[in-house]
Amino acid sequence: MGAIGANCLTLTDWAKRKDPNGKVAKVVEILNQANDILLDMLFKEGNLETGHRTTIRTGLPTVYWRLLNMGIPPSKSTTAQVDENCGMLEAYSEVDKDLAELNGDVAAFRHSESVAFLEAMNQSMASVLFYGNVSTTPQEFNGFSVRYSSLEALNGQNIIQGGGTSSDNASIWLVCWGEQTCFGIFPKGSMAGIKQTDHGEVTIEVTAGVAGSRMQAYREHFQWKNGLALRDWRYVVRFANIDTTNLVTESSAANLVKGMIKMVHRIPFMKMGKPCFYMNRTLFQMLDIQRFEYLAGGPSGSGGGGGITYETVDGKNVPTFRGIPIRIVDALTNAEAEVT
Repeated sequence: MGAIGANCLTLTDWAKRKDPNGKVAKVVEILNQANDILLDMLFKEGNLETGHRTTIRTGLPTVYWRLLNMGIPPSKSTTAQVDENCGMLEAYSEVDKDLAELNGDVAAFRHSESVAFLEAMNQSMASVLFYGNVSTTPQEFNGFSVRYSSLEALNGQNIIQGGGTSSDNASIWLVCWGEQTCFGIFPKGSMAGIKQTDHGEVTIEVTAGVAGSRMQAYREHFQWKNGLALRDWRYVVRFANIDTTNLVTESSAANLVKGMIKMVHRIPFMKMGKPCFYMNRTLFQMLDIQRFEYLAGGPSGSGGGGGITYETVDGKNVPTFRGIPIRIVDALTNAEAEVT
């Protein structure tokens, strides 16, 4: 029985998924990431077959103080339209039919593989949500980083500087999710979330052995059509250029608490949506340490915790800053270039 290829399961893979009783083992998913932004992100059906068109107010009409017996000229507001595109994230799982049936529980074996595909898609989605760039990878959609990438742009006022100048920087994001602010999209007439289609038993051509050889396999298809619509740039804030080397060594480190205070004050009206902070594990660890110093009366001498507290939500301790949840997103890296 030959191997299918690098992208399919082998007998070795199958053996690693059996417990001592010969049943499908419970796989320890050590490759899983925490990308809680996918739980917060609101999704809305787009008004285009390929995405969503947003109409933005770009100018207000001119108004006048009028004297009696004097007229005033007419005026008007101005608008602009922005089209947001969706990407198609897809994958196929193909497992040798006889391989899947070796232990007698085909459903459990195939499910163990499906879980890995779903996790891979979640990780890819979270990464593109922040770092997607259609200029370099046209099959994706533009993520937050490419939208907030210049201090000279109009939305540059929503980029807080952390002082880092090298390529070991990281960012903290504050996103206020809402129908009028920022939300995820899926194409008009399609469905939200991952579409998982079981094609059952199929005949496939294998890459190993004699060219053109065929065999029976179980096939499953995964597809996720999604994108990002930013209706109002004022409701997303980036705390960029946080030098992670300086932060961890606590040498000329950025003050995360002060930066997050500035972020809060950039949002015009928090009640427009659901605000959440997003950062990676390195930044959250150092934020927790800075919080400890504040509790001890360190940076401010107040001993007040720097505004960071923990709240119990659904039986879990959720860190918050001024009542705004803080989420860990492993897709955020420590290798960002300086934002200038």
